[in-house]
Amino acid sequence: MPKARRSDDWGFPRWRSYESSRETVAQRECDRHGCGDPGLCPAPKSPNNPDKWYFCQKHAAEYNKGWDYFEGLDKEEKAQRAKSERQESAGYAEASHYGWTGSGDGSRSADEMMALEVLELEADADYPAIKKAYRAKAKEVHPDVKPGDEEAAKQFQAIQVSYEVLRAAEERRSWKG
Repeated sequence: MPKARRSDDWGFPRWRSYESSRETVAQRECDRHGCGDPGLCPAPKSPNNPDKWYFCQKHAAEYNKGWDYFEGLDKEEKAQRAKSERQESAGYAEASHYGWTGSGDGSRSADEMMALEVLELEADADYPAIKKAYRAKAKEVHPDVKPGDEEAAKQFQAIQVSYEVLRAAEERRSWKG
């Protein structure tokens, strides 16, 4: 009776002999016309559509540059979608301090972006510009300037809260750096 041979196909990684072969796997090509690179980066074909294009990294960056994920949604739907996106990606927030980015390129939180919108500033505004805009807007609607005006009081309160959000974010950034 022949002696049983021990299998080479055990453990990790699976050790196989040179004679055994693995079949080739068809790799998807970039959907950009004329590009033969592997299409590993999915991108939506249109807003709120599950169908996707598959681009190489270079063409995915080019395609997504002007993409508005919330296009076609009304204000309530945008808020709902943004809230669900934040909840789904909350686990990634722990690693945000590993980023190498500066202001205006995605490093600001949604609260900071809303605060900048209240102060009518761009996403890449630096702290002196924020301080200047805050002071100018606060002078316009301050309760001492417009006594008894409830709308001005609400605007002043929104401006104050926005400035506090941005000031706290600036303190966190300067404390880390």
